[in-house]
Amino acid sequence: MPETGDHGASIELESLTKRYPGSAQPAVDNVSMEIKAGEVVVFVGPSGCGKSTTLKMINRLIEPTGGRIRIGGEDVTDMDPVKLRRKVGYAIQSAGLFPHMTVAQNIGIVPKMIGWSKPRVRERTEELLDLVGLDAAEFRGRYPRQLSGGQQQRVGVARALAADPPVLLMDEPFGAVDPITRDHLQDELIRLQHELHKTIVFVTHDFDEAIKIGDRIAVLRERSHIAQFDTPEAILTNPADDFVSGFVGAGAALKRLNLTRVRDVEITEYPTVTVDDPLQQIFNRLRTSGSNEILLLDRRGRPYKWLRRGDLMRAQGSLARAGTLVHDTVTRDATLRDALEAVLTDNAGRVVVTGRRGEYTGVVDMETLMNSVHEMLEADRLDAMEHQHELESLRASQTHAEQEGAAGPAAVSGPGGER
Repeated sequence: MPETGDHGASIELESLTKRYPGSAQPAVDNVSMEIKAGEVVVFVGPSGCGKSTTLKMINRLIEPTGGRIRIGGEDVTDMDPVKLRRKVGYAIQSAGLFPHMTVAQNIGIVPKMIGWSKPRVRERTEELLDLVGLDAAEFRGRYPRQLSGGQQQRVGVARALAADPPVLLMDEPFGAVDPITRDHLQDELIRLQHELHKTIVFVTHDFDEAIKIGDRIAVLRERSHIAQFDTPEAILTNPADDFVSGFVGAGAALKRLNLTRVRDVEITEYPTVTVDDPLQQIFNRLRTSGSNEILLLDRRGRPYKWLRRGDLMRAQGSLARAGTLVHDTVTRDATLRDALEAVLTDNAGRVVVTGRRGEYTGVVDMETLMNSVHEMLEADRLDAMEHQHELESLRASQTHAEQEGAAGPAAVSGPGGER
């Protein structure tokens, strides 16, 4: 296996241990793990199990008591920790932005420290703001207090990526924002990873979040002992023990909705018009569309309102008060669970799918989502039947072996027919 991917670097933890003075037990005890280049690995476990301590030892914010850390094959256990941290991006809960610095200054701090020129720092800052979905002209001069929680987290991720590090460490980065913003930030991270292929180690206590973003999940017990380290599919369908089952919880089949993205199902076209279209043209478009409603887009092509025939009849020359505002949207990187929740809160049973700048790209409806759920449940049923068949075959083989053993030792013929 190559040590580095296109943009990420492998991480190897070898017998990593952390003991605090005066504690009877180590906080982290003898953890060994290999993380592939370009992989997203999520640490999930109960509070106090040592997952954040393990994460912080990778960039030596917490110094290990024992063990080794290798990044891209290079032993960084004894490297200058400040030099190491400049090569490893780090994003935390509540963003951790410097309040007295502008957005641009926050993002550019590490590139500036390692000697990048001002034009290069400025160019990188604008590139990253665009990458995390913030308009550079609007946001680069703002201070953190002038941003929403979700915007602060986006800037925090941009700052962690500023010097283009191969490794990104994320310690519950979306834990302090509301659920809707959190879903959008998770989608944004998934989209970014498709473009950047970093090696990401992500800490969360939320198993659903782990399923959604992780290529592999490490379920950790106390002192960061690894209960199971596998793909989300494998953990959902075959948890290693009761401790892991407790994290999976009830409804494993429905949790698998977090493994399928909106881009994996059929996204249908819907009749659309824009706010600049004449009212008669909008009415004609609705009449010829064969649909009971039409989607009104704003001047940037973003979903604005759902319009029905009755809305247009009552419009009286203006759309200002006509129609129903579009509240919930999902991106192509959203999970089917996100889409299902959005559809269930909408009386009409559909949700608009948008692109990275919020532009309209299509619609997903309840029928499509329910078909996907039924397919997953059927796949689970077939897997369970196959697993049961394998168990029965194994028991039959064991019974057969026991019966043969009871009949006496097998005869082994030697030269000359001797036994």
